Amino acid sequence: MFDNIVDFFKTAITEQVVKDPYWAILALAGQFIFGGRFVYQWIASEYKKRSYVPTAFWFISLAGSLILLSYSVHIKNPVFMLGFSLNTLIYIRNIHLIYKRPEKAV
Repeated sequence: MFDNIVDFFKTAITEQVVKDPYWAILALAGQFIFGGRFVYQWIASEYKKRSYVPTAFWFISLAGSLILLSYSVHIKNPVFMLGFSLNTLIYIRNIHLIYKRPEKAV
């Protein structure tokens, strides 16, 4: 079974990279950015010694989401288009709320 999964990913990745290498690289970069936001948030929380979501988390989320949204439009996948469209709106709203009411300096 594990071999089937590995073969599936090898085939899917190879086909996508050969078919459209620039889009494949862009999608991979978007996925790294989107996933990296959690690493960034984790490091920020460890530094503060409490759960903490820095403002940059929302900008990283927005950047990754926009890249993946553009890729999902390119491959014409309505499920991913819907998901990343909603994510993008949520991230924009959070950024708006942060700048609408900035925290007082401590």
